[in-house]
Amino acid sequence: MLSEFIKDKLAARIAGEIVLSKNPGETMKKWRLIFGVRQLQLASFLGFSPSVISDYEGGRRKSPGSQIIRRFVLSLIKIDELKGGEKLNELATKLYPEFLTPALVDMGEFTFPVKIKMIQEVLEAKVLYGTEESLNSTIYGYTIIDSIKAIKTLSGDDFLKFFGLTTQRALIFTKVGSGRSPMVAIRVRGFKPATVILHGPEEVDPLAIELAKIENLPLMVSRLPTPEEIAKKIRSLMERGGGI
Repeated sequence: MLSEFIKDKLAARIAGEIVLSKNPGETMKKWRLIFGVRQLQLASFLGFSPSVISDYEGGRRKSPGSQIIRRFVLSLIKIDELKGGEKLNELATKLYPEFLTPALVDMGEFTFPVKIKMIQEVLEAKVLYGTEESLNSTIYGYTIIDSIKAIKTLSGDDFLKFFGLTTQRALIFTKVGSGRSPMVAIRVRGFKPATVILHGPEEVDPLAIELAKIENLPLMVSRLPTPEEIAKKIRSLMERGGGI
């Protein structure tokens, strides 16, 4: 099953192509055919009559707005998932092979500025180190990494790709034992996010906290039940919006 992050990237790519097309209707038709979806099936998902889809594709209706395009793309993705996700997996393998790793749990870019304190509250995290100023600083994305799989499979270059569009992000490590390894990796490799959140440890290694102080890097620990719950909580923040 593809991660929500990969599906988001595919959706954004398809939607962007439609928006920038000189003939959005033809581009919508192209993607419908790529996904192997009939007009009747797509219309049913969208709650439209089949003639509406036909009119968009034939250029008989004015170019669809952003909300119509969003619903169109998400419907194609959902229909493919219900059929087993064959086309989604094919596109992901062609377009984003570097992100098809079990070490990456989830990743995203916020559409609004978010204070680190907001992440702390959403993840019910305990602050191990962080000044008032640093906890009020702004971030623009997040990356959730399975620490065990990352150690086994990722190189330094692979790790760098997970910083997305900006290093001003929350880097969240799941399945953490003591917290020492993630902080040593950040210290040695020089990949400095805006904040680090550890998931799992009952006791955090004092060295991890000391390294956070040296780097002046807010460090927190969350004991939410699962990595999936962490991803769900952050995505709910993204959907809620509001920013600072």
